Amino acid sequence: MSASDLFKVKYEGIRPAPGYPIQPDHTEKLTMWKLAKIEESTGIRLTESLAMTPAAAVSGLYFSNPKSFYFAVGKICKDQVEDYALRKQMSVEEVEKWLGPILAYD
Repeated sequence: MSASDLFKVKYEGIRPAPGYPIQPDHTEKLTMWKLAKIEESTGIRLTESLAMTPAAAVSGLYFSNPKSFYFAVGKICKDQVEDYALRKQMSVEEVEKWLGPILAYD
């Protein structure tokens, strides 16, 4: 499928993006930017809060499968945050900062 067809939404599938219920961790944008060399190839930068600049920029993952569907990540507990922090090589506090809306604890 050509890029032109993707932009015209001529595919069957989903387009989840970091920060939405299906992919609540905004820090995954850092991985996307690094792997695809986004800033170098497009000039689109990430701010300190991981917003994209220019503001008109969009990002997401494209899954072109008619059986794919959106879902939401539920609330997560402290043990899940601790495990995720280890795997991401981040502090628990940093993970809690980015995943605040889905924490199942105060």
